[in-house]
Amino acid sequence: MKLVIPEDYKSTEDLYRTQVLIKEIKDYFQINLANNLNLKRVSAPLFVSKKSGLNDNLNGVEKPVSFNLPEADNEEMEIVHSLAKWKRYALMKYKFKVHEGLYTDMNAIRACEEPDNTHSFYVDQWDWEKIIDKDDRNETYLKQTVETIYRTMKSLDEYLCGLIPTRSKLLTDQIRFITSQELLDMYPDKDAKERERLAVKEFGSIFLLQIGDLLSNGQKHDGRSPDYDDWHLNGDIIVYNPVLDDALELSSMGIRVNSERLNEQLKQSGNLDRLKYNYHRMLLDDLLPQTIGGGIGQSRLCMFFLQKSHIGEVQVSYWPDDQRRLLANKGIQLL
Repeated sequence: MKLVIPEDYKSTEDLYRTQVLIKEIKDYFQINLANNLNLKRVSAPLFVSKKSGLNDNLNGVEKPVSFNLPEADNEEMEIVHSLAKWKRYALMKYKFKVHEGLYTDMNAIRACEEPDNTHSFYVDQWDWEKIIDKDDRNETYLKQTVETIYRTMKSLDEYLCGLIPTRSKLLTDQIRFITSQELLDMYPDKDAKERERLAVKEFGSIFLLQIGDLLSNGQKHDGRSPDYDDWHLNGDIIVYNPVLDDALELSSMGIRVNSERLNEQLKQSGNLDRLKYNYHRMLLDDLLPQTIGGGIGQSRLCMFFLQKSHIGEVQVSYWPDDQRRLLANKGIQLL
């Protein structure tokens, strides 16, 4: 069981006050994110048809929760892992224009997850997606979007200082851009997670670029599905989390694959069989818009800004009995 109990940790809010602050965080952040990125809120599915190819395959090894629908010819349905592909299809279907986008509440079940301080079987995040011009498929546009999201997070940081007088700001003024290869060059004798931890301890907040491709050591920094992010134009917003003295990923995002990059990444990852799905055929035929998008963890954001030691302090999920007992013995109350 990977669980960290910070020495002398005690939550500064009771359960009622915590729930009040969670709502403040979610309301403030999503309204400002939508305004800053020009996004409209839409409704989203909890499950999709397996044969549609719309589910997020994550690293390709996680098995989605699935069930069959008798009233739909017993078709197999999958609880979404995320809405990375569905959003792009929705932008086309709803006739959004260039530089307009959508966001939604994404709720998922990841049964293969290993629950710990920052991971849960239940995933809640804001999934967002925005149509871009073909000329926007470059690192400059990606970085500008990252800085807009980071400014929104900084605004939330300042807002909470007004609600909680004893609170100090957590985010650095600037976010540092580092590629995964540069990170390996900086800390060649460390594994991927330790490299992230060392980087955020030095810089405070980083956007780690270019995740999914092989590095000079023959390994990937982290896995990424080959059919939504362009591995040359993606990354994670990672911050230093004082309460756990560790790195905390708040967002994963990127410019999405075009038909050329889809073919290249499917071939490289040995997943050309996915071209049989409707979604992938639409991409190859250039029927879907060019987009940028990502996910921002709702509970992760609340956990970070309220400086909770365990994600179960800001979300309701299932936790193994031994984990619950250990946390309860340390005075940590789960929702």
